[in-house]
Amino acid sequence: MEHVLLSVHVLAAIVFVGGSAVASSLFPRYAPVAAAPASPDRTAVPASPDPDPDPDPHAGTAPTPHAGTAVPDTGADPALPTDTAPATDSAGERNRAVAVSMHRITRGYALFGLVVPVAGIALAIMQGRMGEIWINVSMALTLIAGLLLATQIYPRQREALRRPGGSRPLRTLSMLAGIYNLVWATVVVLMIVRPGSEAGA
Repeated sequence: MEHVLLSVHVLAAIVFVGGSAVASSLFPRYAPVAAAPASPDRTAVPASPDPDPDPDPHAGTAPTPHAGTAVPDTGADPALPTDTAPATDSAGERNRAVAVSMHRITRGYALFGLVVPVAGIALAIMQGRMGEIWINVSMALTLIAGLLLATQIYPRQREALRRPGGSRPLRTLSMLAGIYNLVWATVVVLMIVRPGSEAGA
């Protein structure tokens, strides 16, 4: 029975805790941000007196047409139309659909991740290790990680999806996700080192 509990404990930690950690870390990268207002000085473009200020580069040294003379549209170089310049996405890799998926994974995997402390406590009771230091510290850190996810990370993710803002809230969310991951990494180290252990592995 101990081997079954140990297997469930380790596998659930890898899949569910690891999944929620990855999803919470990736969410700030894809979460939508509020669009910056357009600059008013770029809305109006002054009209040029020359109907074709940029002569055809293939025309060599052809004379510039006189003012008031209509220049026919020859359709030169149709492979490079002027209205298809490479567009730059100011939001980078922002993708709301991906952010929603990361949000759902964070919530779902965190709920399934409750198997980890339950199996760990049951295993510690069966082995008579509940009084050992590394068990108690691991339980405390697990509680901290759970509270951090439930009270800070998940609500902030939901708010970022509901009302996209600037990049500062997302930086804060990324920092919280880093703390969440660091807490779980500390728990993993404690599971390996086992300070204060009174029994063999």
